[in-house]
Amino acid sequence: MEQSLGSTIRNLRKSKGLLIREVAAALSLDAGLLSKIENNTRLPTREHVKQFQQFYKEKSNEILLQYLSDRLVYELSEETLGVKALHLAEEKLKYQKNNTTKST
Repeated sequence: MEQSLGSTIRNLRKSKGLLIREVAAALSLDAGLLSKIENNTRLPTREHVKQFQQFYKEKSNEILLQYLSDRLVYELSEETLGVKALHLAEEKLKYQKNNTTKST
C-alpha cells in the first residue's frame, strides 16, 4: 500500500528531528490537530497542505499528491462503485486535458 499523507508528514517531521509541538507552533496549528493529521484520523485543509510544503521545502509535490489521493479515498471508500467511478474520472480528466491542449 502507498504511503498516506499522515505518514508522509510524520516521516518528514521525524527526518528533520522535530517534535509535533515544534512543527505545530511554527505553522500556528494545534498540536492535537497535527497529531490527528499524522495518524490519519483527520484530513488537513488545502491551506495546511500548502503550509506543510513550504515548511518542509517540499518541491516534489509528494505532499499534495498524498493529500489529493487521500481525499479521493475518503470520498469513495464507502461507495460500491468507487473504483469504477475513479476510472471514469481518470478518463474524463484525460479527455479534458486533451481538449484543453488542442483548443489553445
